[in-house]
Amino acid sequence: MSRQFLAESLELSGGDRGVVAVVAVVALAALAVGYVLLREVLAAGQGTPKMQDIAKAVQEGAAAYLNRQFRTLGIFVVIVFVLLFALPADDLAERIGRSLFFVVGAAFSATIGYLGMWLSTRANVRVAAAANEGEGGREKAMRVAFRTGGVVGMTTVGLGLFGAALVVLVYAGQAPKVLEGFGFGAALLAMFMRVGGGIFTKAADVGADLVGKVEQNIPEDDPRNAATIADNVGDNVGDCAGMAADLFESYAVTLVASLILGTAAFGAQGLLFPLIVPAIGVLTAVIGVYTTSAKTGESGLTAINRSFYISAVISAVLCTIAAFAFLPSSFADLNGISDSIKATSGNPALIASVAVIIGIVLAGVILWLTGYYTGTEHKPVKEVGQTSLTGAATVILSGISVGFESAVYTALVIGAAVYGAFLLSGSVVVALFAIALAGCGLLTTVGVIVAMDTFGPVSDNAQGIAEMSGDVHGEGAQILTELDAVGNTTKAITKGIAIATAVLAATALFGSYRDAIEQAIVKVGNVAGDLPVSFTNLVFSPNVLVGVAIGAAVVFMFSGLAVNAVTRAAGAIVFEVRRQFRDNPGIMDYSVKPEYGKVVDICTKDSLRELATPGLMAVLAPIAVGFGLGVGPLAGYLAGAIATGTLMAVFLANSGGAWDNAKKLVEDGNHGGKGSDAHAATVIGDTVGDPFKDTAGPAINPLIKVMNLVSVLIAPAIVTFSIGDSASDPIRIAIAVVAALIIVGAIVVSKRRGTAIADAPAETVSNGAA
Repeated sequence: MSRQFLAESLELSGGDRGVVAVVAVVALAALAVGYVLLREVLAAGQGTPKMQDIAKAVQEGAAAYLNRQFRTLGIFVVIVFVLLFALPADDLAERIGRSLFFVVGAAFSATIGYLGMWLSTRANVRVAAAANEGEGGREKAMRVAFRTGGVVGMTTVGLGLFGAALVVLVYAGQAPKVLEGFGFGAALLAMFMRVGGGIFTKAADVGADLVGKVEQNIPEDDPRNAATIADNVGDNVGDCAGMAADLFESYAVTLVASLILGTAAFGAQGLLFPLIVPAIGVLTAVIGVYTTSAKTGESGLTAINRSFYISAVISAVLCTIAAFAFLPSSFADLNGISDSIKATSGNPALIASVAVIIGIVLAGVILWLTGYYTGTEHKPVKEVGQTSLTGAATVILSGISVGFESAVYTALVIGAAVYGAFLLSGSVVVALFAIALAGCGLLTTVGVIVAMDTFGPVSDNAQGIAEMSGDVHGEGAQILTELDAVGNTTKAITKGIAIATAVLAATALFGSYRDAIEQAIVKVGNVAGDLPVSFTNLVFSPNVLVGVAIGAAVVFMFSGLAVNAVTRAAGAIVFEVRRQFRDNPGIMDYSVKPEYGKVVDICTKDSLRELATPGLMAVLAPIAVGFGLGVGPLAGYLAGAIATGTLMAVFLANSGGAWDNAKKLVEDGNHGGKGSDAHAATVIGDTVGDPFKDTAGPAINPLIKVMNLVSVLIAPAIVTFSIGDSASDPIRIAIAVVAALIIVGAIVVSKRRGTAIADAPAETVSNGAA
């Protein structure tokens, strides 16, 4: 049955529209809860005037960066809007809807990212002030930090769910095609915000650490370090804005994949059930946010994990009830599906409920596994910390080892979840829908996940403001140190969960790509198909293996570009901070104030300059492979990118997390404590890990989803050019060559920028060496 026929035959009844309307109302309720939490956070005290001045500087720097980034990305959005409109579609309404909702998805992603930045830069000073209030300060500081994340989490689920529900209400059977544009807009903006924010934050962080901690032997957030404001700004534009946009696009893309596959697998009910699952997630997110409270003497991480598991269990129970209440017990009772699927054995309600539970369980396992490899209380990080006694080289080697090992176990766990969902049905279409539903299940906890992630940078910034102002002492400072360590682990955990959502979404989109190819073949009247879509050709054709290799290579190149961008930008920061210490000796005795703005400006310019190359690669590489080699090699390309991206993202994230927390261990007094050789060694390890865990690693998540969405969007065009006479071959090849040349040109330009070290004055280099 063709997708066009499904779109024409799939009409929503009045009851179906009522269900979607209820889902839309639930989405709006999530936004209302987010507003209530927002008011609560802003009502908290802001501390001393000096603390407020520092917070204001961070707010201004973060807003200036994101405003400039959005102006830059606006040009890109317009270009992609036009290209999307030019792609084939069944009718004009679908073409307009797909392009329009691309802009909506991009706008929602940008809105959530901006909100994450805006609120976190206002919550950080409130957390610092709460910690300084004496009795009850710990509980209040933790509540403010977590509920700040709750605002962003509720906005994420609210906007994602409302956007999808709106498309389904307006477009019904055509909704999956229109939602491809919505998901693509969300993913593209998230990738840019992840890359740009990651470069900004880690350039500032690396520069601040190398000059401040290692060379000048001053504390991390000492106000004498010109890079401290930029470092705090970076936490917000990278961790808060970037991760919020990342998790929103995971939410949107998973819904897109679920709705595309659901219409083919379950008909109208397959279009609706993926909306019901995240609607339940809204309720559990509210419960999770409001139940997070640390008991006296209890670790903050324990309290946060407990809320997550409570939310997960409630989600599993309610989703199971919803599946059996909404879905029939036989495929024969489903409407709007093909006869072959109607004849499939199995219970749709049972398949859907088990698939959702698999996703929820996966989230819990990833939480535990990532926490084990990056938490200060567990063996891996303790061993990395112990290697600091023999120098920086062994710290780096042990951290790399932790990253490699954790990547294997995480990939196996994710693979088991994907395969478990796939085994739920003998029908490939239904099995792929089950994988998409597993992703929906995992994302029922996304409200709590976003809260956990935002908790990290808000706590980190709070400690920075406290240290820079000098107005928080004793128990208050100790509380902020504890919350910062907890936030370090929650950030690592949410990165692991984000990777799992990316893999589930990409795998489901991989199935959507297969569906798009098959429907395109039917549409052009070549049902027998002379394209390599059979199992034998897809698996054993050499050109498909070439596609696999190229997909894996793109992940490596993307990661290398991101790390190298941080290297260049951080080099510029190092030389600027050194220059200020050298030219203004009064900085060290506090008689001269550092020029914070210059460092912020360097970070802003360099991060925005580096956005284009990885962005062009993500969009154009699938086009080059698809039009140049065909649909089979493009399938191989996607498989190679998903597999390699999974391992690479986990390796980078967990290596960086282990190095960061090993540094925390030493700073807590182990192995000589602050100022020791062991501390210097772990600072180097943490510096290496910064671009790993906060730039390259997280950016791989949106990368693989952008590439999958691009492939789904261009699949009909590839088929159209590939079937028929050879007259269209020159056009097809020309498209591939132009795309490849643009990628090569962008990489060459990026590599020719050189490094700050090459451009630095000789006296600056010698000053640093001294």
